[in-house]
Amino acid sequence: MTQRTQRQQVIETLKELGGFATLRKLYEAVDFSTWGTMTPEATIRKIVQKSPEIFKIRPGLWALEDSKSEVLKKFKIKEGDKKSEERFSHSYYQGLLVEMGKLRRMTTFIPAQDKNRLFLGSPLSEITDTTKIPKFTYENLLKRAKTIDVIWFNERNMPHSFYEIEHTTDIKNSLSKYYELQDFAAKFFIVADAHRENEYYDKISASIFNDIRSRVKFMKYKTVIDDYNSLKNLSDFSW
Repeated sequence: MTQRTQRQQVIETLKELGGFATLRKLYEAVDFSTWGTMTPEATIRKIVQKSPEIFKIRPGLWALEDSKSEVLKKFKIKEGDKKSEERFSHSYYQGLLVEMGKLRRMTTFIPAQDKNRLFLGSPLSEITDTTKIPKFTYENLLKRAKTIDVIWFNERNMPHSFYEIEHTTDIKNSLSKYYELQDFAAKFFIVADAHRENEYYDKISASIFNDIRSRVKFMKYKTVIDDYNSLKNLSDFSW
């Protein structure tokens, strides 16, 4: 019996997973016990990047060319349709942040209006703990907080981290929310593509944000992807 190549194993695993998978899922699903390498994850990354049978949907998310039409339909992505691609990107990063929050044993929240957005083909509500924000403060502040894209709450139902995903929207709006929520001992993140980093620093340099400037962090999409794909246990978290 001819032994399957590493590339064939990755392709077959993608088929078994429905034609698509995150790198993290491939790391878990591919049987590389016979590969004879100390860095199988790096080999998988090389295979998906170099194989003509595989294409990238988003960073860290790969699919089979043979399944392209079915996968894009499942994700409600219309090629060339900017709005559908932006919707997918936004919910994709929301889903990754939710899953990482759950790995940290946090209670995860997304706004109620996002509950039917898709993360890898399933509604975000299926992986998120709640779309009803815990009543951790006054109503006027809750009104602001419940519009934030992802919140992690600790075991006392107090906010641990706030995440606003800025794919195309105005970063200043998110900073204004954080300004109002500054009295909580929580972390604040603006999550966006690297090309928006200069814009972020320009907006947060305004004097109105002096009090929160040192507390808000700009997080590149790449950081989210890299951390999500590399996490094995809680000690792997750098933020």
